[in-house]
Amino acid sequence: MPPSYRTPLVLPMLSALILLVGCAQHVNKGEAENTSGPPATLPAVPVEEAMQFSPEDWPQALFADLYRPEPADDPDALMPALLLVHGGGWEGRSRNDMNRTARLFSAAGYVVMNIDYRFAPRHPYPEPVRDIQLAMRWLQDHADDLSIDSDRIGMMGFSSGAHLVSLAALVAGTDSVLDTPHGGSELRPAAVVAGGTPSDLRKFSEGRLVEQFLGGTLEQMPERYAEASPVVHVHGNAPPFFHFHGTWDRLVPPDHSADFHHDLQQAGVHSELYRMRLRGHATSLVFSGDATRAAIDFMNRQLY
Repeated sequence: MPPSYRTPLVLPMLSALILLVGCAQHVNKGEAENTSGPPATLPAVPVEEAMQFSPEDWPQALFADLYRPEPADDPDALMPALLLVHGGGWEGRSRNDMNRTARLFSAAGYVVMNIDYRFAPRHPYPEPVRDIQLAMRWLQDHADDLSIDSDRIGMMGFSSGAHLVSLAALVAGTDSVLDTPHGGSELRPAAVVAGGTPSDLRKFSEGRLVEQFLGGTLEQMPERYAEASPVVHVHGNAPPFFHFHGTWDRLVPPDHSADFHHDLQQAGVHSELYRMRLRGHATSLVFSGDATRAAIDFMNRQLY
């Protein structure tokens, strides 16, 4: 029986693992590279904190931190953007977990929207997916005000956040029930970065977090488990994907990203897999600097 997604994300600062963070393998990396990643010392970027992006009639008020770098050269130039989504087993944590990632991308010239979303069990599937769609539409609707190129908006998430952005990206513009009523083809991102993604919820035959998120067990609702699994929604018009995953991950085993990567490639979609050797689930985020730099390189290659 595979390990179960049964405990919340924790961030153990284990000093012994600091020695292990340099080991990684990047599979199917593109030939062309844009090396304009973030500088070693991150410049200060204006941040609008705790900005409410949900409408007044939304079931819960949702907030985001909006990072707005200045254009590098032409002040009138449009910039790429990134929608950033934290993990936490669909039941907790906060956007603060993604602050450093937001700063790294904003230093590389991206407008970054680091968001909240609703949590299970009070707000089970598919409500958090609707929140991702809402945030993506907010970025699209405010693209002109923020000097964003609406054709160059990417998505990134970690753990349950990666699951949510992957689902929202894959169903955009399809006939999936998940694309109604808040989706649409205009919400399809230009590219996706997904870290530690639980891509096939049918692999969790037990585990409180998945059962709480979906409202029952795999045996009770197999169709719902399939519908909520990103791998089920893979298609040939999906956006390019960059996956990163710890090879020691026992909470979300690495075959989730490996199988997702394989299925996308089989569908003819550009997909890259960055294996973080000797790292588990939480440490793949805590020590994600190398993966984040590779993700920025990936986004630059897709969006520039």
